[in-house]
Amino acid sequence: MVNATALVLSLLATGLPGSLAAAECRQALVLALDVSSSVSAEEDALQRGGLAAALIAPEVERALFASPLPVAIAAYEWSGRDKQKMLADWQMIRSRADLLDLAETIGRSSRSETEFPTALGYALGYGAGVLARGPDCLFATLDMAGDGANNEGFPPDAAFAEFPFAGVTVNGLVVNAPDDGAEIDLIAYYRAHVLHGPGAFLEVAQGFADYERAMRRKLLRELEPPAFSALSRR
Repeated sequence: MVNATALVLSLLATGLPGSLAAAECRQALVLALDVSSSVSAEEDALQRGGLAAALIAPEVERALFASPLPVAIAAYEWSGRDKQKMLADWQMIRSRADLLDLAETIGRSSRSETEFPTALGYALGYGAGVLARGPDCLFATLDMAGDGANNEGFPPDAAFAEFPFAGVTVNGLVVNAPDDGAEIDLIAYYRAHVLHGPGAFLEVAQGFADYERAMRRKLLRELEPPAFSALSRR
């Protein structure tokens, strides 16, 4: 897979005219962490540490550096309607040192809020804004993780209608209850209301202890080369 990725992305970087060839990066990736009141301090530590560890997993690192065109990454946490905070602003990942710095920044970050509800529509709108001010990459992806459905403010569907999501893919990571499967409805909710754009997909973590594994799997899927049919539509 890595060899195929390198071949496709090298073609993207050197063999395509116009805006594709002029892009400074192959993907702008925004990572969004749920810190609403349903997430305990222990669970938050697991997701924060899990994301940091997933970013520097050997297979993810190989995928990140499989092409001369870099990936740009930013991360934020979200809960209530006006409760979003950047954990790491845009960073172009050109070297292992860049990647280690990003992972350390996320791993050492502290939670800003603990008692607010799940304003998923507002979180999506905020993520669209982060992408809009980000670097000019071939593809734009918003990575929404959460353990609950929207329960404050406008819903995800309204966010997609009102914010700049043209050309943006929104993938999801649902943190499922590990004991009784109570969040099966949340999986359906994310599929129906959160996933957005061609090729959007969902990963499921069986509890926050499984967050790192699910995030590794999701990052690998997000870093795979897109189909050339998608390029032809740009």
